[in-house]
Amino acid sequence: MLSIGLDLPLRLGLSPKDLVLLALTFAVGSITLAAGRTNVLQGAVHLLIFAAFLFFAIVP
Repeated sequence: MLSIGLDLPLRLGLSPKDLVLLALTFAVGSITLAAGRTNVLQGAVHLLIFAAFLFFAIVP
């Protein structure tokens, strides 16, 4: 909010691939929470996204 109010750029310090993983995490999280209940498949998708993040953090 402060960035918008002061008309300053907001920088997260993330590379483009990390931004894609962040957006994917938000999208999957919203789908998971919208249903009200979760199952094993949705949990596996979250773990797969986390594994991809760890892989890209170790292997640039």
